[in-house]
Amino acid sequence: MDPIAAAVARLNAGGLVAFPTETVYGLGADATNPEAVRRIFEAKGRPADHPVIVHLADASRIGEWARIVPDAALKLAAAFWPGPMTLVLPRQSGVADIVTGGQDTVGIRIPSHPVAQALLRAFGHGVAGPSANRFGHISPTTAEHVRAEFGESLDLILEGGPSEVGIESTIVDLSGTEPVLLRPGMISASELEAVLGRRVGVPGAASPRVSGSLASHYAPRTPAVLMNADDIDAAWRGKEPRLGVLARRPSPGSHERGTWVHAPVDPASYAHDLYANLRKLDAAGCSRLLVETVPGGAEWLAVRDRLSRATTPAEP
Repeated sequence: MDPIAAAVARLNAGGLVAFPTETVYGLGADATNPEAVRRIFEAKGRPADHPVIVHLADASRIGEWARIVPDAALKLAAAFWPGPMTLVLPRQSGVADIVTGGQDTVGIRIPSHPVAQALLRAFGHGVAGPSANRFGHISPTTAEHVRAEFGESLDLILEGGPSEVGIESTIVDLSGTEPVLLRPGMISASELEAVLGRRVGVPGAASPRVSGSLASHYAPRTPAVLMNADDIDAAWRGKEPRLGVLARRPSPGSHERGTWVHAPVDPASYAHDLYANLRKLDAAGCSRLLVETVPGGAEWLAVRDRLSRATTPAEP
């Protein structure tokens, strides 16, 4: 059977399908079927109050999920969809609580990946699709990463090559009076503001819960620490065995039992490789992972967000 047709059959039967998007691979279920969506939570070990994002083929069906679609949403949709942006909007009354985490908002995204588009168009409904990994673990950017997470327990994994972006979508809350950036991504706040013609705010206590907003997330199973370059160099030359390092430069010297990953120096390439690099280090049998801090500019905001949740700060 054609893979897309097989995936649609699984979704219609209430099963789970892992599928590629331009950000990361998603673990999909029929968003109109609460029992199917519940299987996502069971497979991932995801908290029940943590909402999932609904993926659609195009913006024509957004009104089925959101009861209010403000002008700001239409502007951002025209500028960035299909693409790595999620809009949080007031939900329609028929949207299941399991999708929204019991909130009065729903996250909606239109992915640009051709395989995701083919699946969504053939299925014809919304697909709930958080990242296809165990909750809190490193997000997957290849089908092989998904297999490493779930083994043979998934109904079906659609192949789509490595994810183009490599980190999760920018999430913008438009459920209130002002736009708020809930999760940074490769679509920056300045790009959003250029389209909207006004400032985009930061999350507050009343902001909706969204995917990837917990303090610990995207994390390797090996303990990982965020450190500056000098401290990493000192540790690398020291006596601690089996160190793993992720840095934007080559190793300063040999280390008999360590693994050093030389990451790209520009933010887009770094983001593209980030989860694959963390997975490589996590599988290397290291006792501890040392991740070099990245620059403080706005273009690095999304990467800093992911690293801050995947690691713990170095002790002073």
